[in-house]
Amino acid sequence: MGGVRGILLDSSVLLPSDDGDLSGEASLLPGADYVLRKLRYSEIPTGISHGLDLGSPKMHLLQETARIYSFDCFFFNLTSDYDISGVVAHKWEDNGGALLHVVSSYREDLCHKGSGSRWMKVIVDAESIAAAGMLNIFLIHKLEELLLLICHLNKKATDAEALILGYAMKASREEDFAKRGAFPLRPTQNGLIFLPLSYELPILPQLQEVDAVLHKATDEILAVDLRSSVEICEKVTFTKNLQELRRYIECQMNCCVIDPFNNIFPVLDRLRIQQILIGLEALNMQGRCKIRAPNFLQVDSFDLPSLEQRLAEAKLSLPNIVKPQVACGVADAHSMAIVFNVHHYKDLTVPLPAVVQEYVDHSSLLYKFYALGGKVFYAVKKSIPNAVTLMNLFDDGLKPLHFDSLKSLPTSKEQINSDNHQIDFEMVTAAADWLRRTLDLTIFGFDVVVQDGTGDHVIVDVNYLPSFKEIPDDVAIPAFWDALKDKIVSRKKNKPSTETS
Repeated sequence: MGGVRGILLDSSVLLPSDDGDLSGEASLLPGADYVLRKLRYSEIPTGISHGLDLGSPKMHLLQETARIYSFDCFFFNLTSDYDISGVVAHKWEDNGGALLHVVSSYREDLCHKGSGSRWMKVIVDAESIAAAGMLNIFLIHKLEELLLLICHLNKKATDAEALILGYAMKASREEDFAKRGAFPLRPTQNGLIFLPLSYELPILPQLQEVDAVLHKATDEILAVDLRSSVEICEKVTFTKNLQELRRYIECQMNCCVIDPFNNIFPVLDRLRIQQILIGLEALNMQGRCKIRAPNFLQVDSFDLPSLEQRLAEAKLSLPNIVKPQVACGVADAHSMAIVFNVHHYKDLTVPLPAVVQEYVDHSSLLYKFYALGGKVFYAVKKSIPNAVTLMNLFDDGLKPLHFDSLKSLPTSKEQINSDNHQIDFEMVTAAADWLRRTLDLTIFGFDVVVQDGTGDHVIVDVNYLPSFKEIPDDVAIPAFWDALKDKIVSRKKNKPSTETS
């Protein structure tokens, strides 16, 4: 297969070089934990090596680190003829690739035997040393650069046919994807290599190495001001890191973005999404149940004297579900309420501006749909009870029911019985195709409820780059890779000039 077959990290790149301290408290070097977390799910065998002269606290730390990250742990005696390279090569399957021995510059003389095993040395914190330019020796300034080197070597081993996809998202989300095998550093079955973009390194050299960038920009939002009259792209304030990433991406003409930042702005605004979903009406055919948006009304104040009349004009009967107009990226975007009495609107704490949405009775069943490129999957989940059931649960005068939709959604306690409704998968797939074309998004999710009585399929939420964790990994991850590969190839072929604006 070629590429990088295994990675051996010497203790010198993980621990401080205070060799004289054999008894003090041990800790990893800055940046070491970052690299270890990326290598954990890289699908490349990784090991940690240390000498027998290492102090007990440090030795224990390295052994515990190897255990936590499921790495192999090797030890050696510098004064003996012990051939650690032979032991490592025997431990890891020989698929024709290279073994990287990563050492610090002050341990550059640490050698390995068995030249036939295709060892390559990577020297960290290297400056002007004699090894510069020597065959099978690579110099990097920081350990974090190791990931970039691995991607480079793996792509080179495929005669540059593989595509490197850099990705940027918050650590917890990345961990969720990575532990499912979604972000390997070695080529996937369809020729993708995933590089975590690090803000601790210069961005430009990383972008020069990648063919595309996958981002979850909604993880990097500081504020959204929907009250202002400027364009939506100017209403969103991103972190300094994302602003820097966008700036450099715009300078890389050959780097496509999945998805262009302008394309995600509609999913930040529940009002805009509601307005877009009205277009679903064009998909409906006589003699079949409808797929539609819920009835809705945008409000800037809950104290309007005409609120009751406006609700009636919008075909909104009680109860209503009230959501912030800002759909994601800020702390209170998921602070919602169910209102049973129009007079209780004045008691709401839902952030304004807000969207009042039709409360659809749906027998407590929510269908979570995921569009991964041209493939569509769904899972069935518990949802909010029907209105009558919900009202019977409370004896406090039916005051507004406040909840956070990410944490405390008031779901039914009954067992899920998907036989209550028959989802029209063909119709929803057509809606997914329509949404993909309309929003121009590669990977997105949307929630569907089937209305009791009418059978209407109502799309109540749309989101960008969801985790699709309800779909089995052996099905979802290959579909995820195919969606990304297809989009990269398509964008590179068409090269739209406004892609990253």
